[in-house]
Amino acid sequence: MGKKSKKSVLPTEQTDTLKENLPSTRTVDVISKTVRFLILSVPNNNLSKKSPFAIQKGLDGISKNLKSVKKLASGDLLLETGSALQSKAFLSAKTFLDLPVTITPHKTLNFCRGVVSNDGLLFSSDEEILEGLSSQGVVNVRRILTRKRTATIPTKHVILTFSSTVLPSSIKAGYINIRVRPYIPYPLRCFKCQKFGHSQTACRRKQICSSCASEGHSYSGCQSKPNCANCHQAHESASKFCPKWIQEKKLK
Repeated sequence: MGKKSKKSVLPTEQTDTLKENLPSTRTVDVISKTVRFLILSVPNNNLSKKSPFAIQKGLDGISKNLKSVKKLASGDLLLETGSALQSKAFLSAKTFLDLPVTITPHKTLNFCRGVVSNDGLLFSSDEEILEGLSSQGVVNVRRILTRKRTATIPTKHVILTFSSTVLPSSIKAGYINIRVRPYIPYPLRCFKCQKFGHSQTACRRKQICSSCASEGHSYSGCQSKPNCANCHQAHESASKFCPKWIQEKKLK
């Protein structure tokens, strides 16, 4: 009789690594319940060499009637699914048009943020609020702070991040039902040139004082009369009463 071939056994460390890289069915089941935006990518950006008809046929082969499909500058596809079942189908896919495929949740589009306000929240830490609301889909908590002279004072207003694309109308904090309002972030204003729409790290313009709107110096130590760099009225560029600031906020 011939010798029996020995069954190859991977080292424990390598076996564990392979297990970690295999998609977990349970994980996909959990993620697909809330994820609706996915990124589809293939090696070497090979989708750029495929016709749109072939790509659509490949998508339909996984699940038909996606809500939307958009090609990104990177060459990847941004997919919007219509249900948890459709998200699960794409997250479970291993190949696309005979190519190995990676389909992952979009990093930001699957979350939404809302604001809650209640005096009772003043007596709860952010950690306690997160622990108490995690079962309601809250994954991050940030309290809104205000300044009074040199002191930073916590407020009763808290920004909640939900692991969902749909903002709930209310949450239950202990025994209290609290209405959830959409969170509208303040307009992005450059601290260098004072204009809206970009940050100082990307700014190539000259330094403008946020107090008097003059060139060549910053806010610190400015003794001139207030003058807004955006609307040219008698207030600082950081004022929330500025017509330009209000207009930018409405565009959010």
